[in-house]
Amino acid sequence: MSAFWTFVTHDWWIAIPMFAMSLTGIAFVIWRLLLNLNGKTDMNEFLPLFQKKLESEGVDGALRFCKTRTDIIPRRLFVSGLQSSKQGTAAMRRAMANEIELEIVPDLNFLLPTILAIAKIATMVGLFGTVVSMINTFSKIQEGGEAKAHAGAIGLALFATAFGLVTAIPLVFSHVLFKAWVSKFEVKMKSAAQKLLVLVQAQKAGGTVAKPVAAAASPQQPRPASPR
Repeated sequence: MSAFWTFVTHDWWIAIPMFAMSLTGIAFVIWRLLLNLNGKTDMNEFLPLFQKKLESEGVDGALRFCKTRTDIIPRRLFVSGLQSSKQGTAAMRRAMANEIELEIVPDLNFLLPTILAIAKIATMVGLFGTVVSMINTFSKIQEGGEAKAHAGAIGLALFATAFGLVTAIPLVFSHVLFKAWVSKFEVKMKSAAQKLLVLVQAQKAGGTVAKPVAAAASPQQPRPASPR
């Protein structure tokens, strides 16, 4: 601990930027986590409520219901689809695809490039600090100092690289996890969009989703034999 404090006070010109990048990276990760809370939608709980609204109040009632929600799938994806429902199924599909690709996914990637950039820059800044400190130490040795006397300075120089790695590794790990979450959430949105199309088609046909499924599952009645 004392060696680290010596590094902070002696090599402050590299320690201060490293502290700033570490705190900034942590703040961005927490910010991204808070933004991702709006992506939590339990479709098993939401879809029955949505279907009930759609059957009782129609598309307009379902649209109002989705606008009262704060999570991404009802508030943004379903709203974009329902607003285009009067133009047909193809228009709904296009509207939701555009919403996913052009609006929601870019918003889900917000801050991720910055987090990755901080991780890469922190590694390079730490290496730069080590190189500069090592150059200064070897210059002093060349001027006539003993290598043993400057061994501590060499050790302090390596703190910059270690600090850079300590900053970069959690940020890179967070970036990978965020990107994986975005990919999974994109699949979830496409599945939800397909379910919305089925529900709206069933509502326009004057029935529910359960009725056609039940009809398809019922056994066929035998045909009467034709008279010869």
